[in-house]
Amino acid sequence: MQHEGQVRLHPQKFVLWVAMGSIVMMFAGLTSAYIVKKSQANWLEFALPTVFWFSTITILFSSLTVHLALKAFKAREMKQYRLLITVTAALGLLFMALQIMGFSNLELRNIPLFGPKSNSATSFLGVITILHMAHVLGGVIAILIVFLRAYNSKVKNYSSVGIEIISTYWHFVDILWIYLFIFFNWLR
Repeated sequence: MQHEGQVRLHPQKFVLWVAMGSIVMMFAGLTSAYIVKKSQANWLEFALPTVFWFSTITILFSSLTVHLALKAFKAREMKQYRLLITVTAALGLLFMALQIMGFSNLELRNIPLFGPKSNSATSFLGVITILHMAHVLGGVIAILIVFLRAYNSKVKNYSSVGIEIISTYWHFVDILWIYLFIFFNWLR
């Protein structure tokens, strides 16, 4: 029974929060396993490539653009909304490209992520960041769907639920990357 003044959470938003909770648990488990495994004698210490700093700045900026896109959508500033959602999608793709460049940099430094010459340290980095990139890719796909809808003149849906969900999820993958970036640079 709903009481007066009580606000119900949209079912899709509820599912998003449950999914994000599950994702948090997965990454908490992986980073915990990383810490436990670090006590091995053959653990490889290495510096992350500088390009990961640029990918971090990129995803932070994309969080700003998705926030501004949501704000523009709610204000019915559709031209501004279209521009900002386009920039957000492009920044998401750029983030993934920069991550791949970081992996390539490690390979060039003879620090393979996977395979017979890899080390548990690099394999953990690879698994964790690739899983994060998969979640970013999911966000990019959702943003691209919203992007296509924004340019479809036939659809006149002014419900902000979709962009609110995408915005929340995008901020979530941003915060998750910040955690991972800090973890791999200073907490490991």
